[in-house]
Amino acid sequence: MKHSTNQQTRRGRGPARRIGRTLALVLPVVLVLSGTLAVTRVNWSGNASSSVLTASDAIDDAKGAAAVHRAPQDVLRDQLLAELQEENPGEVLTHLQQAVTERPSLAEHCVSIARALGKAAVRVYGPSKAQSYARPVCDTSFASGVAAVHS
Repeated sequence: MKHSTNQQTRRGRGPARRIGRTLALVLPVVLVLSGTLAVTRVNWSGNASSSVLTASDAIDDAKGAAAVHRAPQDVLRDQLLAELQEENPGEVLTHLQQAVTERPSLAEHCVSIARALGKAAVRVYGPSKAQSYARPVCDTSFASGVAAVHS
């Protein structure tokens, strides 16, 4: 008689045990996926006006940019060098100063960016015209960039 009681008890736990095991396997997967999706929806840039990054955008960006992370100073330098092709160096230097004012962490890179702009300005405008745009942005590094190419 005791034997039949044990079988009934085991059978009674069967479906509950199966459901418990299923949940134990499925629940961590669901939690990881929902956490991953939540992280991709957070605006990590700190710029309130930028759009929210979705998982598909992250995949597209990773494919398009070869998943290379560029430092902010490198991005700024490249933007300003491209801008120098369309605008005069005075306006580009103003944009450099504004960027450093808005983002003080760029101040330590201001000298190298201004020198690069000075060198590029010589290639676009020639040494005399490029020197005429020099002004005290980042300790006159623009002027030293012009002088470095000219000498």
